[in-house]
Amino acid sequence: MTTPTAKPAVQTPPPSGRFRLPDIPERDPDEVTQFDRLFKTGNAHYLALHLGSSETTLVEADRWIVPDASFNKRRARYPDLLVSFDTSPEDYAASNGYIVSEQGKPPDFVLEVASPSTAQRDLNEKRDFYESIGVLEYWLFDATGEYYRTRLAGFRLADGAYVPIDVADLPGGDLQGYSAALNLNLRSAGEELEFCDPETGRRITTIEDERARADAAENRADAAENRADAAEARVRELEAELRNLRDPSA
Repeated sequence: MTTPTAKPAVQTPPPSGRFRLPDIPERDPDEVTQFDRLFKTGNAHYLALHLGSSETTLVEADRWIVPDASFNKRRARYPDLLVSFDTSPEDYAASNGYIVSEQGKPPDFVLEVASPSTAQRDLNEKRDFYESIGVLEYWLFDATGEYYRTRLAGFRLADGAYVPIDVADLPGGDLQGYSAALNLNLRSAGEELEFCDPETGRRITTIEDERARADAAENRADAAENRADAAEARVRELEAELRNLRDPSA
């Protein structure tokens, strides 16, 4: 008895006929670290809002980066976070990924988050790949420091090769480095990654910040309503006192 051989999946070209990258492979379960550090907290969403110019700025993840349209898995990687300025989000969406030759430039910033199954590739193959295609900055974040041997590291392209970005020790054990590509500080605060304004030192808006603002606004509204109720009750008391003065027998 012969077992039928499954035919390889064929990617159907889009109606436009343009080249379109395949979807990335299904992620390993341990790669949930990416979701926890970048998306669960709203980091990626609020970074996009902070950087603005959504028509020309990409803040994306989980799609291939390739040098050109000749897709080869050995010449492609998919990052946990990508930022690129002066690019075409429409072309990125239509191509299902970042094609350097199509965009006319490599990404400005790439970040990888440590996980047991990807750490060695992040430190070696991915670093070499991003360097080879000209990604301006490459950052690594590890919540515990177990897999990268540090919780925060960054590299910046200089004369075609990556050189380390200075990462400072902050009081309390936090680490911080400056991303010239984003004009933001990256901070490893406890086991969280924060993007911070270098002038104020404050992190950019997060989901927690928005919730705190909403709670504060609700508290202010409740307090104002209570003051209004108290003022109305006092007016009624004064009106009653005035009536008694005018007509004590009432």
